[in-house]
Amino acid sequence: MTMNERSRDFFELNGKVAFLPGGYGDLGRAIARSLCEKGAKVVVAGRSLAKGQALAAEIRSEGGDAAAIALDVQSVGGIPKAVDEVVDRYGAVDILINCIGIQREQPILKVTEEAFDEVYRSNLKAAMFLAQAVAKHQVAAARGGKQVHLLSVRSKLGIRGRGYSAYCSTKGGLVMLVKQHAMELAPYRINVNGVAPTFVDSRMLDPLRGDPGFLEKAMARNPLGYLATPEDVSGAAVFFCSRAADYITGQVLYVDGGITASQ
Repeated sequence: MTMNERSRDFFELNGKVAFLPGGYGDLGRAIARSLCEKGAKVVVAGRSLAKGQALAAEIRSEGGDAAAIALDVQSVGGIPKAVDEVVDRYGAVDILINCIGIQREQPILKVTEEAFDEVYRSNLKAAMFLAQAVAKHQVAAARGGKQVHLLSVRSKLGIRGRGYSAYCSTKGGLVMLVKQHAMELAPYRINVNGVAPTFVDSRMLDPLRGDPGFLEKAMARNPLGYLATPEDVSGAAVFFCSRAADYITGQVLYVDGGITASQ
């Protein structure tokens, strides 16, 4: 085996089964495609089965192995059933990439209990029970595994002039969930990490595009000076799923152009 062949092996995921709740959003699509390019089988899940099926069909047309299932993470009882469906289909669930994340922007003086609870249920509570359901199968299989949660620089930094109480607090809580799950699952060789991007050029950015000058000011504070792409995020996610990250757990990789290094 040549040196280049050994290096490629670090990132190959042949035969691995990856479960991507929330995987048909812009970031999830990029991650799903990247995983399949590395040889993984991918199951995308979300409220819209049609969107998941459309993405899975696109990936299959490109030579990948992908499927879709319906899942509403606001209903915790449906989460174990969805994971069981993944295992029934492919025989295992080696990788969890939790792409779930919502924002309901409200300034502090106008935050409603209903909106705050919705964000909490999606961003933090769902992460807990997705991780648990996948871990039960991974522990039982006794062959290790990887769990990756999508976070945000808002897990570490507040944001001026915006109503981000629910979003920032739930993403910040998710950082500690990653660390704690990493400790509890380490004896089983299950690695748990997070990927935390800054603003990504995706549809999630649409609500901010109508704010004149906001993105320009944000980019002026970014050391690299430009928006991340979904592929920037997918590269970090694939790294954490690969053999290259076998000795990394409980960590958060900030894909942020240097924002958290300077603020």
